[in-house]
Amino acid sequence: MSVFIIRRLMQSGIVVLVMSVLVFFGVNVIGDPVDMLINPEADQEDIEATIRALGLDRPIHEQYWYFLVNALSGDLGKSFIFGEPALKLILQRMPATLELALAALLLSVVIGIPLGVYAGLKPDSWASKSIMAGSILGFSLPTFWVGLMMIMLFAVMLGWLPSTGRGDTVPLLGVPVSFLTWDGLSHLLMPALNLALLKMSLAIRLARAGVREAIHQDYIKFARAKGLRPARIIRVHLLKNILIPVTTVMGLEFGNLIAFSLVTETVFAWPGMGKLIIDSINNLDRPVVVAYLMITVLLFVLINLVVDILYSVLDPRVRLQDIKA
Repeated sequence: MSVFIIRRLMQSGIVVLVMSVLVFFGVNVIGDPVDMLINPEADQEDIEATIRALGLDRPIHEQYWYFLVNALSGDLGKSFIFGEPALKLILQRMPATLELALAALLLSVVIGIPLGVYAGLKPDSWASKSIMAGSILGFSLPTFWVGLMMIMLFAVMLGWLPSTGRGDTVPLLGVPVSFLTWDGLSHLLMPALNLALLKMSLAIRLARAGVREAIHQDYIKFARAKGLRPARIIRVHLLKNILIPVTTVMGLEFGNLIAFSLVTETVFAWPGMGKLIIDSINNLDRPVVVAYLMITVLLFVLINLVVDILYSVLDPRVRLQDIKA
């Protein structure tokens, strides 16, 4: 087991190192932040002083080496625009993004799995066909368009919900959260639902497929033969088996919700990491863009590492095959 974990840690370290090269060089060859930061009427002396202050006078491989050394001590650079550590700026906005992602995941699971189970149990009913048609729309409709339509309907025409912002927040264990206030909850509902639509459709399809496969298994037939009530068969025997793959997939999708909430945060002006990265790209604030992408890489590497280890615990054949390879 320890050999398997050490091997996975080494592979994860190599992935992070390779991605740091791709991210740093990819971001630093696009545009020139000096043009965005300096007044066009500034003299040559001021321009050169600013370039030296930002460290842009060094060769790019030397800039990468300083970035790599500093990153090992937790320093991912300083924002060109705000003059503060990029990691600090991202961590300040992370609670808003995590709250939005958790709310979206909760909506996806609470709504998507029951609808998927119903669609699997009653595949020929009109309600089941409507659910599956709705899931196709959830996959197909662009997130930004759905967000704009939601704002138009619920904020502009009906006036039920606020269109942008995060609303009032209160501290919970030192972290500001908005779901504990009515104003914050009203601001959270539309962006969370917008972000959840795709994952909800995924949960519906996974749950339906799991039910259609499990319902013909011998243990379900045996439970029916024993005379168990349908509700108990579904709750105890069916859900327990189909939720394992659904939970695994939705857990991995949680990383996507955090990393790729850019569109939803931009449409609803949600003050999270996504809006920060969009603003940073517009201003060519390279340190913030690099720091955000590296945190995203670390997040996915960590999630995959945990999933691999959990798989090896649940199924020892996985680690045995890995060691033989």
